[in-house]
Amino acid sequence: MKVGIFLTCQHPPGSDIVGALEGQYLMARTARDRGWDAVGTGQHYLSEGVRQLQLVPFLARLAAEAGDMMGIAGVLLATLHNPVEAAECIASLDAIWRGNFAFGVGLGYRDVEFDAFKVPRGSRVRRFEECLDTIKRLWTEDRVSVDTDACTLSGVTATCRPVQKPYPPIWFAANNDNAVRRAARLGDTWFINPHATIATIERQMALYRAELARLGKPFPTVLPMAREIFCAKDRATALAMAGPYLFEKYQTYAAWGQDKALPGEDSFQRPLEALGAERFVLGSPEECFAQLRPCWERVGADLLVFRTHWSGLPVGSALASMRLISDELLPELRRIAPTPGSARSA
Repeated sequence: MKVGIFLTCQHPPGSDIVGALEGQYLMARTARDRGWDAVGTGQHYLSEGVRQLQLVPFLARLAAEAGDMMGIAGVLLATLHNPVEAAECIASLDAIWRGNFAFGVGLGYRDVEFDAFKVPRGSRVRRFEECLDTIKRLWTEDRVSVDTDACTLSGVTATCRPVQKPYPPIWFAANNDNAVRRAARLGDTWFINPHATIATIERQMALYRAELARLGKPFPTVLPMAREIFCAKDRATALAMAGPYLFEKYQTYAAWGQDKALPGEDSFQRPLEALGAERFVLGSPEECFAQLRPCWERVGADLLVFRTHWSGLPVGSALASMRLISDELLPELRRIAPTPGSARSA
């Protein structure tokens, strides 16, 4: 089992973003020095309620702190981007990370972002697939010609191509069932979100396997899974230290409409204990290990990407969680191999 740290770099409005960044760099160095495998960050625009750096410059800066860790774009909202800009920025990141980089992509779900980039909601899936196809062509072809809503190209050659050949692995974020099938069809792996319960993910994994089988594609060599986690001496302490910030994060998600992007009638507007059931990993290292067990036994994940810092949480608290994870949880996770009957071996 491999482990990564997810740095959202989200902070309350009015906060000292320069000072907050120093805390994010310290978290990256802590992961590096304690043997973690990856570091990633995500993307939103016009994020009401939080301040946040953009993905491309933040990942470029994190590379200086990462050592041998893999960089993860988790994820670029490809629907909103010009494919030439995206292709050359991601190729640049692949070079900055010395070819140790994963390109995560997502469709997006927030109307304010679609409106800001003049993307009609009804065309978002088509634009997403066209953008991704153009990016791949710019990375692999010498003369690219396309004419889409996003760009017109006539026999062009990309200025920058990825170090990895043919290009970095493309990880697909997917919340609803159709997106999971799209991840099987177009992606190199499904980047499993932290928002859904284990029961939902387990059901969707069956859809993912079925679509791979229909397409004649093998199960991916890496199955990354993001989880919200806070490790402390016991569950009561974890809830007291992290609970208010984690709860506030998911109320922000509810205001953004994130829960409406999930299948079924799941809602984030519930008390913390009900919201966190099969979703949040909170407690002692032993309790966290038990709560994480379904990730490999029922889902088949072999890369767990942990978020242990949320807007407003003191960075010292996040570092304390990281130290416990590093010293007590990580050694146990290193011993994990895919379990017979899991999604990986099914």
